[in-house]
Amino acid sequence: MNRSGSSLSAAEMDATGLLERSARLVSDYFVGLDARYPTAPPRLVEAIKYSLMAGGKRLRPALVLECARACGDGEPSASALAAAVAMELIHTFSLVHDDLPAMDDDDLRRGRPTNHKVYGEAMAILAGDAMTTMAFEILASQAEPKLVPALVGELAAASGPAGMIGGQVIDMDQQHPPKILAELQRLHRMKTGALLTASCRMGAIAGGARPEQLAALEAFGRRLGLAFQIVDDILDQTATAEELGKATKKDQAKGKVTYPMLIGLEASRREAREQLAAAMDVLQPLGSDADGLRALAEFVVNRNR
Repeated sequence: MNRSGSSLSAAEMDATGLLERSARLVSDYFVGLDARYPTAPPRLVEAIKYSLMAGGKRLRPALVLECARACGDGEPSASALAAAVAMELIHTFSLVHDDLPAMDDDDLRRGRPTNHKVYGEAMAILAGDAMTTMAFEILASQAEPKLVPALVGELAAASGPAGMIGGQVIDMDQQHPPKILAELQRLHRMKTGALLTASCRMGAIAGGARPEQLAALEAFGRRLGLAFQIVDDILDQTATAEELGKATKKDQAKGKVTYPMLIGLEASRREAREQLAAAMDVLQPLGSDADGLRALAEFVVNRNR
């Protein structure tokens, strides 16, 4: 991992620009939540915005928008923007709930107190619930009508019992932790990879992808999702709380199985690079239209937070 503090590569600078662009687009929507929900309890809207506006990489919205662009959506369409916002809502809901005492019991997220530390556990639960419903509301109301069923289906499947939530259940089952690499990969593909893959598929759908483009971007998302979680596992061991904006070494303390614990740090780094190479390879048929995705993939594997 590149943690030397040296200047960013051209690919990383491109990724930074893409992430900043997607952050601006989704943040514009989140800033206006008070006007969109004038009759909602103000404290609830405040708690929702607290987590939505806390920063973060906004990687998933960027993947949505860049996959749409790779399929010919030059400027983000209403469908692509709706998918990007919906994906960030689901991701943020998952973080709010993951931080709860009944889950990972974290006090710090993105460099500041977690939602339940500020608003209480009950409000944090309700804020996460509300973000879930808001995600599907924006897809239903803002995406092109003919695309709504496909986009809703993708997000629901990736978020649900066979996706992110199912992965969280497996991750919390300390009685039956992963014992072999295939079991750990299954956990990662569900808990983390499902939403990253869905980001790519939803962007492709919003961009009017041809079947071969959709297949390529799905394969890219699967490889990238696994690489992302491997790097997360590495950073949990090697980075500081200040760098990550959250507690570190918590997986080890809780006895959770991670890539470094199972195969070692160097082998984990090699595996992340191999997944990156495979992700790049499947993008070849998309040519230069996928340059933004290549930059994001490089960022995922070379990041230090």
